[in-house]
This record gives sequence, C-alpha cells and structure tokens, in this order.
Amino acid sequence: MLKGSLPALITPFRNGELDLETLKKLVEWHIGEGSNGFVPVGTTGESPTLTHAEHETVIETVVKASAGRVPVVAGAGSNNTVEAIRFVQFAQKVGADAALVVTPYYNKPTQRGMIAHFTALHDCADIPIIIYNIPGRSVVDMTPATMAELAKLPRIVGVKDATGDLARVCDTRLACGPDFVQLSGEDATAHGFNAQGGIGCISVTANVAPGLLARMQAACLAGDFATALDIQDKLMPLHKAIFTEPGLVGAKYAMSKLDLCSDEVRLPLTALEDSTKALIDAGLAHAGLL
Repeated sequence: MLKGSLPALITPFRNGELDLETLKKLVEWHIGEGSNGFVPVGTTGESPTLTHAEHETVIETVVKASAGRVPVVAGAGSNNTVEAIRFVQFAQKVGADAALVVTPYYNKPTQRGMIAHFTALHDCADIPIIIYNIPGRSVVDMTPATMAELAKLPRIVGVKDATGDLARVCDTRLACGPDFVQLSGEDATAHGFNAQGGIGCISVTANVAPGLLARMQAACLAGDFATALDIQDKLMPLHKAIFTEPGLVGAKYAMSKLDLCSDEVRLPLTALEDSTKALIDAGLAHAGLL
C-alpha cells in the first residue's frame, strides 16, 4: 500500500488561519500529477505550531479530499505518549490508512523507552504505524535492533528513515526482513535509498515537483535506476535549495512561485532570505518547472 512518492504535505495558511480550500485543491493536483499517497501534519505540515484542533482538521480534510484514491498516512507523533495515542486514535476514526509516528524528541528516551512508547501506540488502535526516525531533529536514533523488536508487532509495518545513512537501509532490511516497508525521509538520497532496498520516499520536494518525483519513484520500483538518476539530476539543485533554510519554508516559497499556495509560515519560522529565494528560483528553472 505504501510505496512510491508520498508528499509530506505542507499546511497552507491565509492570514494566519488554515486555508482548507487550497489544501483540497492541492490534494486534487497531487493525485493528477501521480503522487502515490499523502502524509499530512508531519514536520513539513508545521505540526509543531498547529493546535490539536487544527492538526485533526487537516488530517480529516485530507482524508475526505483523497476519498480513498490514494493512502493517507496521518502525522501522529509526539514526545508525550498520551498525546500521540490521541492522534493515532483520531487518525483511525476519520479513516486514515496509517499513522506516522516520530521518535520522541527532546526528552531523549532510551531504546527501551522507545519500545514502550511505540508498543503503547500499536496497542491503542488498529491502523498500521510507520516509525519516523530522524535523529537530527529528535536527538535520539532508533537502532535497527530496536526496530526489529518493534517489527514483531503486526501493525508496526515500516519506517520513514531520515538518517541519511544509506548503509542503514541494508542493516534495517537484515534486521526487520524484506517485507518491512522502508521509505526515505531525505530527498537528496532517495534514489540511492531505493537501490539499497527502499520502496519510496516521504518527500518535501514532491510538494513542488510531484510529477517528476512520482516518475522517479516509479522508475526505481521498475528497476530502471538510470532513468531515475536522470530525473534526480534535474531535481538535485532544487532539493538542496529548498533545504538551505527549513525545508517547509523553501517548499512553500517554491509553491508560491508556481501559484499553488501562499508562502505564509508561522513563527518561529520566517520568510526566506533573498539569497535563498534566488537559489530556489534557479532550482525550479533547472528542473524545468519555472
């Protein structure tokens, strides 16, 4: 069910409020461009600055707009297990296909603590859970051995791996088995990630270039890594430019250049520096999008 290009959806704002009409239009656009699913209210969806009510509204809006045409993996992570349980149960209630749960950040649990956290989330509902391992943001790194222990649970089905370590893909494959879903969480290494055993990417750049990313992922899944590499070459300057500052800010700016949404973000994030805008403009041009 979960493979290919899955945009880590931005959350559009207008005058400080959720812009749900634009969000619905983006869902339609992405499906038309070939995106294979959606991941709303992850970090790219500005989950840290959404209220709980807004978080849930975005998930429900994306589920309804998708109408079962592609899977929806609802962002449901927290460093508070009780809060994460609320989000996982809500995701199931409104019809999301799976939940994406980040390793608890800031409070730095041990591997044993992460097993307890994810086990509680597994047991609280009946939808599949994708582990989101991003040590650069959460400070903790779930080891392949810990992941293998969690993979014994029937609804812990995969990982979004944002370590940037391509050898980790092989280690996880050996520890968890070939059926454990491995999705890249880093656009710049997604091509190599698939060559190592991944089957897709939860992508920030796919907010901007969904058609190209969908074709790249389809080529990888077909074993045509040469075609996929040609597409990656077109996108690499854009990948790098978008992440010059926080990626979601770069993605929103690029989308605003394509008249898809406003570039509005919430504090403590701010608008891009002019120098970063110039890099993104050049990346859009290199990819043939501008």
